This record gives sequence, C-alpha cells and structure tokens, in this order.
Amino acid sequence: MSGQPVTPSSTTPARVDCGGGVMLERGVRCRLSDGTTLVSDHYYPPGGGKQPTLLMRQPYGRDIASTVVYSHPAWFARHGYNVVIQDVRGRGGSEGSFYPFRHEGRDGAETISWLRSRPESNGRVGMYGFSYQGATQLLAAAEQPEGLACIAPAMTACDLFAGWFYHNGALRLSSSLGWGLQMLKEDAQRLGLHEARDRLETAWLNVRSQAMHLPYGAHPAITDPALPSYVRDWFAHSAPGEYWTAMDVSLRAHRIDIPALHVSGWYDTYLEGSVRGFDLLRRNAGSEYARRHQYLLAGPWVHIPWSDRAGEGSFGEEALLDTDSLILRWFDHWLKDSGTWSAEPRVRHFVLGLNSWQESDDWQGTDEVTLYLHSEGRAQSLKGNGTLSTQLPDTAEPPDLFVYDPEVPVAAPGGPLSQAGLFDQAAIEAGNNVLVYTTAPLSRPVHVFGAPRISLYAATSASSADFTAKLVRVLPSGRAEFIAIGIARSAFLFGETYRADAIHLWEFQLEPTSCLFHAGERLRLEIAGCAFPLYDRNPGNDTPPPEMTPFNWSRSTHIVHHDSERPSTFHLPVIA
Repeated sequence: MSGQPVTPSSTTPARVDCGGGVMLERGVRCRLSDGTTLVSDHYYPPGGGKQPTLLMRQPYGRDIASTVVYSHPAWFARHGYNVVIQDVRGRGGSEGSFYPFRHEGRDGAETISWLRSRPESNGRVGMYGFSYQGATQLLAAAEQPEGLACIAPAMTACDLFAGWFYHNGALRLSSSLGWGLQMLKEDAQRLGLHEARDRLETAWLNVRSQAMHLPYGAHPAITDPALPSYVRDWFAHSAPGEYWTAMDVSLRAHRIDIPALHVSGWYDTYLEGSVRGFDLLRRNAGSEYARRHQYLLAGPWVHIPWSDRAGEGSFGEEALLDTDSLILRWFDHWLKDSGTWSAEPRVRHFVLGLNSWQESDDWQGTDEVTLYLHSEGRAQSLKGNGTLSTQLPDTAEPPDLFVYDPEVPVAAPGGPLSQAGLFDQAAIEAGNNVLVYTTAPLSRPVHVFGAPRISLYAATSASSADFTAKLVRVLPSGRAEFIAIGIARSAFLFGETYRADAIHLWEFQLEPTSCLFHAGERLRLEIAGCAFPLYDRNPGNDTPPPEMTPFNWSRSTHIVHHDSERPSTFHLPVIA
C-alpha cells in the first residue's frame, strides 16, 4: 500500500546547490497505491549519509513551503535534516483532484512509507507546517504510519466543523469564503476554465469585501458547475454530521500516539481549533506516552505573520519569538535524541497586557471569577448603565433590550473587513444595537487565562437568532481593546426546543486568551446579535443563511434578563 518511487525523466534537473552544503532536488515523484503521482522538492543536508526527514505537505505550491512564517527549507536542511515539501493531490505538480482534507490521511501515510524507503532516510520522520499543512499532519498521524515520530501542527484544527469552519453553528464567513476563493483559483486554472478563473481573480483582488455578496451561497465565483463543489459543500453542511465526520480527526484522537507541538495565535482564525486540538490529544491520544507529550505554544499572533504586531496592537520584543529555533529543538529532541526539549513546559503562552511569556501545565487557569450583569434597563451602548460585578442581583432589575437588524449588522472586532488583531472597539460600542457591561476600575490585577464562558437568560422574537459575547480590556484612557469573542446560534444550542419569545439559557464559550488586566483597568462584556463578516449574519427566520437576501431578512428584538431569579453571568478562568 505504500508509495512507489517513479524513475525521474531525462528532463529532471540536476541537484541545485543552496549553499552551506545543502542540495535541492526538484520534482521528485512518488506513485501512490491508487496510481496517483505526487511531486515533491527534496533538500538534502551537508555530509550525506542517512538522516531523519522533515515532511511538509501543502496545497499552495511546494516552492513556497510556508516561508511566510517558517525559515526556508534549506535552513532546516542545514541543521541535519532531509526536508521534503510535497504538493498534495491535485495541486502544484501532483496528479489527481483536490478536495480539501479528504485524501490527506492516506496520502500522507503512503508518502511517509515511501520516504522511509529512500537511501538518504534513517527511518525517522517528523512533519511540520501551519494551517492546511497542520491539518495534513493530524490526518496522517491518525493513520499511524510507521516511522512518524512527532508532528508540529500550527494554527489548525482536529475538528474541522467546530474549529475551522463553524463556531457554535455560525459560519466563519470571511475566512471560509476567502480561503475557498483562493483554493478554487488553482482548480479553475488546472481545468482550463478561463472565465471562472477570471471571476475568481476579480473576487480575490477585493477578497475582504466578498462576504457582502448576497446570497453568499450563490456567489458567482463559486457556483460554476465545472468547478469542484467543496466551498458550496461547506456552506450546505451547517451542522455536525456524516460530511464532517469523514474528515474529523477529533473522532480518531485515540489513533494518534506520537508527541505533538501545537502552535496557536490569540488572534488567529483557527485559535479555538488549535487549542482544542491540544486539549483533545493530551486527554485522548492513543497512549500515555503521547498524552504526556502534547505541548502548546500560544503567541499574540494573527494567522500571517507571526510578529510583534496584530491589528493596532504592538506587543513588544518578546513577541518576536524565534519559532524556527524552537521547532528545530523540538525535532532534534524526538528525531535525534538530543534532549533539547526535556525542560520545556507543557504550555508556553504570551500574556497580553504584560507582553511577556509565561509557563503553565494547563491551557487555562484553575480558578474562576464570576461576574454578574447589572443595569437599570438601559445597557445599550457605551452611554448606557450596564455594569459587571461579583454581586448577585438582589432586586428585580429590568432586562436590557436591543434590536438585531441583519441589514445593519454589528461589525466584527476588526471592523467591516474583519481584520484580525487587537482593535479599539469604541466605534462598535457607540451603537444601541450592542449591550455594554463594564466593571469598576480593578483594585488588583486579574489574569484571565483560558476560555471565558457566558450564561445569558435571554429571549428573542426571532425563530432563528444569534448572540455574540466579547471580552474587552478598558484602559484608564478609555481605549477599549478587543481580547476574545464567542458566538452561538439558536439552532445549534437548542435544536427543535428553541422557541421565539421564550426565555432560554444561552451558555457558550468565547475563544481562549491570556490577558492581564492591571489595577485601574476595567473588564468589559459586549453582547450583540452578530459580528459580521467574521461570522455570517442570521436572517432572523428559518431561511438558510447561505440563501439569505435582503428580501427575506427579519428584524428581531433580543432581551437579556439579569435579576435574582435569572442572573446572567460572565465566567472568567483566572490564574490566582
């Protein structure tokens, strides 16, 4: 079942000198058991002989090799590794048809078997890469290929439904549509679909505005029947089920029995997927050895680049962590028995507000602070009277109401273009379609670490509704910095038990963070009905969101209760 070597053609170029004794061989071919040929570039270390292999499998062109965030493969080769960058099925020089994630488990396992048979291999293989390249590692590891000793998946997800595409039933619209347009461009080019390719390129030139198209499920760049259906499939499968199960590593966590270094960013699109993947494998991996050797690195980063800046935030010199050297130490430990990872903590996390790294045995604090929502019935906007305190409501406080209008949606934390990073939320908090609850200035520091949790006693007039919750750090100057967000859709939380105008207990988590709130600063909770276009808009009725147009939008009233019988609360995991 393993891949078989293919004799290079006479046109295959000779090895190229990359300097420092590293040689590159382009276009090495591997035939899989189903007859499909995959193509890779191989970087050989100085000195020859049998060495361990680092493998990256990616869909963007093997010459790119994720160098937007990693050092060039020649750098890793210079440190004593065979480095292999392979085009996945249906991309770059590889044969076959590309359907995201569908073939990566078996294709990856067969590639590893083939690599181990090559004369330069000592039989030990590690995988690295971020985003899609992270998913290829997890999917391959679940196949348990012999020789795969460790992986380093970054900014990815085990559970693609919950960690990549949907968040508690709401589609991550901006990232899903944007990435889908990017992927379909190469498909159109490979298939010779010139008009489709032109449409995709036009959309890509203004990609951040494409989420405005209605209905988004009928975006003209994705609906050509000659194009692959995967983007349309993502939108059509808005609930867990067989479609997602086939690609869900979380259901096969027990089959992963190797160490993994999970890399995530507090402002990355797939933050929750990365952190949950770490937590899943440290609990459910296939052996005590594997469970004991799951590690998490969480920095103050967006998806690209991994820098000291994210949005309007500047996090200082420590944010410029040398991740290449860190990953090299990881592979040296597991593939060369160097012992260079022996003293590493289970979790290394960057603390926003402190702008430095801390170590932990877990991904969230062991203590919890519970804050209760209060108001005099007018928490709308920053001008309102919404507060947060540790005091349980002891009076019949009036509820807070706001109107959700899909025609005038509340913007995402990074604004209407859904930019990632730390941004001032003042403009969003000015609207009466947002409830704002704020603590008094803190008398002592509070370190929030982990996934905050919201419990809202709320009703809406809509047959389908969303609530968003956002954690904000308020500086003494009044600047309101975005820290974390969560969303939940009524159909996902309640299913058929949901009723319009009935009070339901909305309980859901925000994405995780690590943030120190200093004495004198304030914590703020924002409640709204959407965060567009980070998430898709709820039409407010039973229209499927991908089919939503202005002709079937419904406005609705959202009511949040916070009295002694229905105390709405905000739960913060903290480090004591």
